[in-house]
Amino acid sequence: MDYEYFMKKALEQAEQALAAGEFPVGCVLVYQDQILVTSARRSSIGGERNEIDHAEIVALRRLSDLGDTVDHSQITAFSTMEPCLMCYSALILAGIGKIVYAYEDVMGGGTGCQLSRLTPLYKDSSVRIMPGILRAESLKLFKDFFADPANEYLRQSLLAEYTLSCDD
Repeated sequence: MDYEYFMKKALEQAEQALAAGEFPVGCVLVYQDQILVTSARRSSIGGERNEIDHAEIVALRRLSDLGDTVDHSQITAFSTMEPCLMCYSALILAGIGKIVYAYEDVMGGGTGCQLSRLTPLYKDSSVRIMPGILRAESLKLFKDFFADPANEYLRQSLLAEYTLSCDD
């Protein structure tokens, strides 16, 4: 599997989100080297703002619209940012077999959670994690987002401070 190719597709989704003023997270779900669905973060700005429409959750909704036509354990999720705990849990519950992400979420990333210490629903999962694919490209998008004074989402957060202080 060409991890960089599929991460570039996720980055394209993140770039579209950034262009719309949204938090620049993109997600692509891939099965047998074919993109099943793409998505980007929604509702991080404006009157519709919420913490539900993360790119991974939107992708999982679109996947469910396809029906049960593929083995979810053979799906790889590519995300421009490490999934938060909510998204990580949703990916596990959906049976996604592998998560590949670009940029670490030092404030809310969930993939460091020790599943073996949780209840059987999570403990028995076999999800694989691959971090850091095209990290510099993703980092640039987040730097651009946090450097823009018009963007209020997560301004002055640990993630914003960390991102703006990171070297490419």
